[in-house]
This record gives sequence, structure tokens and C-alpha cells, in this order.
Amino acid sequence: MEELIKFVEDEFVVKKDFPEFGAGDTITVYYEIREGDKTRTQFFRGVVIQVKGTGKTKTFTIRKMSGTIGVERIFPINMPALQRIEVNKKGSVRRARIYYFRDLTGKKARIKEKRN
Repeated sequence: MEELIKFVEDEFVVKKDFPEFGAGDTITVYYEIREGDKTRTQFFRGVVIQVKGTGKTKTFTIRKMSGTIGVERIFPINMPALQRIEVNKKGSVRRARIYYFRDLTGKKARIKEKRN
């Protein structure tokens, strides 16, 4: 069964090239929205909370602040509506999944930028 799933993924799922990113990075995701017969591009800019899965089933969660309310969105890396991903800042964090970031406010909610 596993071989069948892998075969279908390799044959029918289109591979898109996106930049490498991880938890703590600030990224902008551009995706297509269909409203009736019209389509438009919308972006979602925020901090990556987690990257989950491997290969074609990979997903990532982004968190942004909309006013005083935190908004999280989960994107499958293979979503057909996904157009492009830009890495705005590389963040320096010690964890792969930064759930603690949800509880931080103010200056504590800042993530240091990774030095090269």
C-alpha cells in the first residue's frame, strides 16, 4: 500500500521549488483565492511556528498578529493555490516547534535574526 501511495505522489503531484525555511523564520506566502469566476493573489506574512511532515505531505504553520489577535494558518507545501514563498528573515530559535511563541507578547515576542 505504501508503494502505491509513493507511486501516485511521484507521478501525479507536481513538485514546486520553494526556498528552505524553518521554525522562527519570517516568511511571506503568496496564494491564489477564487471568488466566483475571479481569482486574486493574497499574501500571508508571519513567523513559522512549525514545519511538519516530509516530502509531498509536508505542512507548515505560520502565525501573524492581526491587531491584537494572533492568527495561525496551516499551509500544505503541495497546495495547488500556493504561488510562491519569500523568506524575509531567518530567525534564531532553539526548538523545531515554537509553540511557546503563542504566549509571548510585546518585546518578548521578538525573535533574534540569525547571523551568517
